[in-house]
Amino acid sequence: MAAFVGAAVFDGAAVREGVALVVEDGRVAALLPEPEVPGERVVLGGGVLAPGFIDLQVNGGGGVLLNDRPDADGIAAICAAHARLGTTGLMPTLITATPAVTRTAVAAGVAAAGVVPGFLGLHLEGPHLDVQRKGAHDPSLIRPMGQDDLSMLVEAARRLPALLITVAPESVTPGQVAALAAAGAIVSLGHSDTGLTGAEAMFAAGARVVTHLFNAMSQLGSREPGLVGAALDAPGVAAGLIADGVHVAPATMRAALAAKRGEDAIFLVTDAMPVAGTGLDGFTLGGRRILRRDGRLTLEDGTLAGADIDFPGAIRVLVREGVPLARALGMATVVPARVLGRGDLGRLAPGGPADFVWLDGGLALRGVWRAGRPV
Repeated sequence: MAAFVGAAVFDGAAVREGVALVVEDGRVAALLPEPEVPGERVVLGGGVLAPGFIDLQVNGGGGVLLNDRPDADGIAAICAAHARLGTTGLMPTLITATPAVTRTAVAAGVAAAGVVPGFLGLHLEGPHLDVQRKGAHDPSLIRPMGQDDLSMLVEAARRLPALLITVAPESVTPGQVAALAAAGAIVSLGHSDTGLTGAEAMFAAGARVVTHLFNAMSQLGSREPGLVGAALDAPGVAAGLIADGVHVAPATMRAALAAKRGEDAIFLVTDAMPVAGTGLDGFTLGGRRILRRDGRLTLEDGTLAGADIDFPGAIRVLVREGVPLARALGMATVVPARVLGRGDLGRLAPGGPADFVWLDGGLALRGVWRAGRPV
């Protein structure tokens, strides 16, 4: 048994002062007032302890891109790289790919389940998107969903720990979305030029997430709310946000956070690429060079291609813009856990896993623990 003292504790709901986190056998044993703590003490120098971060959109890390290494070893390398950045649970994300690569990645996810620490399931971002909002996705691989695709995805949803699928209403039908949701898949709308009516039809069919809000989608207008407006207005629909100050302007982030609260909330994603956790100055995506400069990842024409930020950095951006620390931390922990339906994650509660991070007073990452052991 060890008790971590000297830092505030965010338990998934509130930041609590004067509380010790007690860990035993890889689980949270208790949260106790510091004077009442028994046994060994680990004394921290201020800051805050929080649940390990949960990222539902991670394309790569540690020099590995899932599209290039769609196997269990690639998944393990990505999970290990992000654990060192404070993310103790994540969904490796496959960017628009061929049917063969998609099937290989799904098989790798099945093999990694229960074996690779931190692996929570797969996120398939494409290929069933709108080419008009392709972003950095290869337009030659974007296509409507066919029956074979649907059958494969339904089976994948049943075999994987979790399956998150980003689709555009232009490339799927409400019936397909309903079938995916019924199989247990989490259907997210993104890379779409749809209007409010198209988005609402997909929400009614079972879509309940929107991928990287504001990016690669129809925007909020005065007479056509677009996918942005649909996401902000729909109860029970969550939305991912890249809070690097590049993908979404700070004022826009503040407006979105004011509009959407509670369980139908906004959660953080990194949209990380292979450079995460490395000093690499770029990488190759589908034969195209991605440049890493000034906190941005772009194609040579300037198109954003993923993000160059980790969760501690995103939390610092939010707090600097006036977001309360508890909400910022919740956006990286309990809210994405809720999206996954994982009530056991994203919190520090007795009986739960002892996956946690220590951020100092400036919200820089100082330590990571998984199952009570330092990463």
